[in-house]
Amino acid sequence: MNSENLLLLLIALPFAGSILAALLPANARNMEAWLSGIIMLSSFAIVAGLYAPVSAGNILRYGIEWLPASGLDFTLRMDGFAWMFSMLITGIGFLVVLYARYYMSPQDPVPRFFSFLLAFAGAMQGVVISGNLILLAIFWELTSILSFLLIGYWHHNAAAREGARMSLIITGAGGLCLLVGLILTGYIVGSYDLDRVLAAGDTIREHELYVPMLVLILLGALTKSAQFPFHFWLPNAMSAPTPVSAYLHSATMVKAGVFLLTRLWPVLSGTDEWFFILGLAGMSTLLLGACFAIFQQDLKGLLAYSTISHLGLITTLLSLGSPLAAVAAIFHMMNHATFKASLFMAAGIIDHEAGTRDMRKLSGLFSYMPVTATLAMVASAAMAGVPLLNGFLSKEMFFAETLEQHSGSVLDGALPYVATIAGAFAVTYSVRFIHTVFFGPEPQALPRTPHEPPHWMRLPIEFLVLACLIVGMIPGMTIGPYLHTAVTSVLGERTPQYSLAIWHGVNTPLIMSTIALISGVLLYLILGNYLARCEDGPPGIRHLKGQHIFDKMLVTLSWRWARRLEEFFGTHRLQPQLFLIVLVALIAGSWPFLGKQTDFSQLSLTGTDPVFAILW
Repeated sequence: MNSENLLLLLIALPFAGSILAALLPANARNMEAWLSGIIMLSSFAIVAGLYAPVSAGNILRYGIEWLPASGLDFTLRMDGFAWMFSMLITGIGFLVVLYARYYMSPQDPVPRFFSFLLAFAGAMQGVVISGNLILLAIFWELTSILSFLLIGYWHHNAAAREGARMSLIITGAGGLCLLVGLILTGYIVGSYDLDRVLAAGDTIREHELYVPMLVLILLGALTKSAQFPFHFWLPNAMSAPTPVSAYLHSATMVKAGVFLLTRLWPVLSGTDEWFFILGLAGMSTLLLGACFAIFQQDLKGLLAYSTISHLGLITTLLSLGSPLAAVAAIFHMMNHATFKASLFMAAGIIDHEAGTRDMRKLSGLFSYMPVTATLAMVASAAMAGVPLLNGFLSKEMFFAETLEQHSGSVLDGALPYVATIAGAFAVTYSVRFIHTVFFGPEPQALPRTPHEPPHWMRLPIEFLVLACLIVGMIPGMTIGPYLHTAVTSVLGERTPQYSLAIWHGVNTPLIMSTIALISGVLLYLILGNYLARCEDGPPGIRHLKGQHIFDKMLVTLSWRWARRLEEFFGTHRLQPQLFLIVLVALIAGSWPFLGKQTDFSQLSLTGTDPVFAILW
């Protein structure tokens, strides 16, 4: 099988596995896990085998005619950037399947879980390697639907149902905006083919529809990646099983938005509209997410808000329009996926073995689970940006880019200070995670006596933490070639010179990192007693949580306005309902002819089908 046909196999395998998993009996947990693991590992092997042609600068394509009259083809396309994301989707997907085998209870409907997980992996793979804008939009909405099913997997739990509903409404609505934005893009370029779109940057930026198209596309990306003011759906999705959280919120679902921003960066960036809309959203998310993370009492809640903040960091980098900033953004996507997936899995192990995720009840767990604690501490240090770990390298690149002049605006001038403050907050919530959970007095009245998990359940964390260490200490020899492949496929001739060296001397970014590290530790020491008993959310701004605004809007739309429309148009009689439907159809059909002189004598009538006439 040639390389191009393997692209189709990457889409087909997960969906075929999803159907098979759904058909397995409910008590076949090992069989479903084996099936899912084999599919994920096979997909990973396929992607890894495609590195040679991709690293040589080739773009792999697979295409068949779809709607040729509309200029639409079913086109799959893989370059270095898509390859990088495919590696994350399949590699972390395999580790999540292994972890889920030991996390999920035999009493759960496990076939449904693995069926949804495989289908979601296939949909996410479709987003990444779509070579057609409309096909990308279809897979994009499919990820929203399948994430709804995964988040609401424990549908007997009211919080899970509410979180799933909220995620579907926010990301689904954003997806509809994205679809319109992509249609406008195709109209401007004259094609929905991704290669032609990426070659038409000047045409797109100079077109009169650039601003509305940009706003619509950004709405789709910002809602998917939980950026301000749409950030609130992600913490409410934490009622999902931890394997779902680890997968969706490290390497897949929430990364789809920043993936799209990076994919379209060559043709959309470099304008004032791009910088101000995306920069304001990214900086706000970076700061607010880090601030809210400090005050969370739920382990997964802390990790959810930290994810929001790190996505804000990536969004801010992409807003700058600088090639070096784009390099840092791509690098941080890779780093964040490794340490955040390991942290979610560690939080799941703590919940699984201790019976709670409430940080007010957890303490002194290091003596009960020293290996898990050590792994979580290293991953937390990577999240905080501690030297010799992968998170430090990309955060240093971020600090360096904030010092450059991009627009000369107030927003640009405030960026170094916002970055340093957010970095300090990241240290604070990372230190809190470590100190509160693993040190301190013996835990009291836990639902279960904590202990180490089975080795195979902990193995995915060990592998990911090892990646954090190796990349942090020898980045050039490990992640360097793969990062270069991803970067050059996005930036092309604009690829800048950059260094992954650990030591660049005593410079301003290093000073900013040092200030953030020291300030973050001091802030935790100051707030420690308050954090041990506070409610979720920083004092004084809890009412700014977007969930409250969302709930009020939903009540207004779904109850008040919908009820009034129902009272006005509604009827229990069938004939008036049919009359309204036919009337609307006639008006819609007549609308194009209003105000126009149409010669109906030129129209020819087709033959009448007697069967259809009888049915009518």
